[in-house]
Amino acid sequence: MQLNEVTFSEARPVDGYGPGFFRVGGLLHEGALLVTATGLSSWGGYEDDASLLALAGTVDVVFIGTGREIAHIPAALRRKLEEAGLGVEVMNSPAACRTYNVLLSEGRRIALAVLPV
Repeated sequence: MQLNEVTFSEARPVDGYGPGFFRVGGLLHEGALLVTATGLSSWGGYEDDASLLALAGTVDVVFIGTGREIAHIPAALRRKLEEAGLGVEVMNSPAACRTYNVLLSEGRRIALAVLPV
């Protein structure tokens, strides 16, 4: 088996998570986060659609982590994001973090909006 080192250039992967926190690029952050290849910020959850809509044109897909368990996001939020041209993938937060890291390493235009576990 051949192992390849994964490089993220300037982007910061999600290194870990736990009750109420995420570790991104080695730094600990509490609460919900919005992470892109160019940075991260706090995210206000499902009501904070403006932060996600601002990504239109810069990312193709937003991975939404719904916490410990997978759950539906509000239909109005999904509709707004899709109308803005953003793909939406909903999964539990651990799966969303893993998927984000894999596609980030491939240089994809993605974002992660994640609620803590």
